[in-house]
Formats: sequence, structure tokens, C-alpha cells
Amino acid sequence: MTLETLKIKEQLRDLVDAYAYLGDEKKISQVMDLFTPDVIYNVYMGGNLVSSVSGRENMEKEFNGHASLVKTYFTMNGQHTVKIDGDTATGVSFSQLKMVREVEGKDVLTDYSVKYDDSYVLQNGKWLIKKRIGYFLIIEARTINQSF
Repeated sequence: MTLETLKIKEQLRDLVDAYAYLGDEKKISQVMDLFTPDVIYNVYMGGNLVSSVSGRENMEKEFNGHASLVKTYFTMNGQHTVKIDGDTATGVSFSQLKMVREVEGKDVLTDYSVKYDDSYVLQNGKWLIKKRIGYFLIIEARTINQSF
């Protein structure tokens, strides 16, 4: 493995982690900067396609709408494996995503185990996500008592 390959792998990992950090802080416009203008973002739950968005503008509207319903996000990223081919790459990453929403006056924590299949592209010296498919493999929701 060359030093250049290691640098690219680090940049791609930083890209995936930035998605989590910025999303957790609800910095949606900054999250959009991680994607190409013609991004495709699909979400599967229980093997069914539940959301398909194309274009950064449409995705920003969708993400803002979703974020308005969530009190708190918390993401932990795990494995991230990539295959690099010049100015393009593909990657698989795994995340634990927690969301707290208020439902009927109670805080409900939904815990998601997610596998992402990504396609990346290098544009103007910066790696961006061109396509992301999120497979929400395990979903658990429960009422919680928050003391903060």
C-alpha cells in the first residue's frame, strides 16, 4: 500500500466522519458540502426502499425537514472499507445512529444499525459523496427518561 493510498483512505474516512459530526450538530448546509450537486441518496428499511432523493437541493430540504423532528442525534462510526480507482472510489461503512424525538410528550430513542454503500469522487481536490445507499438493518425504539 502506497503512502498516497493511505492518504486517500484517511481523507475518505474523514469525509464519512464529517457526515456524522455535522449531522449530529444539525449543520445541514455543511453536510450538503460533502456531496456532489447531483448526489443520489437512497434509504432502505426492512429491505424496502423508503426514501430516494437526488440532487443536493432536494436532499437539503429533506434533511432539514427530518432534523426539525429530532431533538438529539448521536452517531458512532465503525468499520470503513474502501476501494480506490483513480479519482473515484467506493466504500462500505457501518454506523450506530441514535435519534431522540418527542412522541406524545415523551422522549423516544430510536437506535439504528446502518450499513452505507458509498460512491466517492474527487472534485477540485476534494473527495465528495456522489451516491449513498443507507441500509437500516436493525431498528429499535423505546421511551426514555432524560434528566437533562
